[in-house]
Amino acid sequence: MFFLHNLERTVTLHPSFFGPRTKEYLTTRLLEDVEGTCTGQYYIICVLDSFLISEGRVVPGSGVAEYTIQYRAVVWRPFKGETVDAIVTSVNQMGVFADVGPLPVFVSNHLIPPDIKWDPNATPPQYTDNKDQVIEKGTHLRIKLIGTRSDVGSMFAIGSVKEDFLGSDPLILGRLLEPYDVALHGP
Repeated sequence: MFFLHNLERTVTLHPSFFGPRTKEYLTTRLLEDVEGTCTGQYYIICVLDSFLISEGRVVPGSGVAEYTIQYRAVVWRPFKGETVDAIVTSVNQMGVFADVGPLPVFVSNHLIPPDIKWDPNATPPQYTDNKDQVIEKGTHLRIKLIGTRSDVGSMFAIGSVKEDFLGSDPLILGRLLEPYDVALHGP
């Protein structure tokens, strides 16, 4: 789920960057350091703005200055029970690995419907029901998150496709895969 958070970060700046463009350097440094990172609890997707930059404090002995920046950011935190869309990155007999944006998800073969079987002889190897459902590398899946695990700078999740309206059914994901036609549907 996406949230808007007020966050704070301390940024150090070398004396060569002191001058009339200091705030610009600080904002650029904040964007480079923070956007696209994982805190272990959530992913920082985008920094919207920095609304308070403190006065610089010179660190004794080094000459660099520390600035505390308060900023607003869009963050994404995956929750247990949340349904997400993923792209399969690898398939093996143990299950399926997929990416939900920056979050890696594993779907065990026990959490795949029993009618979808592992077919190692197919090219590429895949899970299939020999009809319309095929799970292979590059397949778009709708997954329900069973649980998440957090480390210091990363997250990992376990998912399931065993419930209704989950999996790789083209009817479920058809709107996701087809381009939106403005001529037919209007702006």
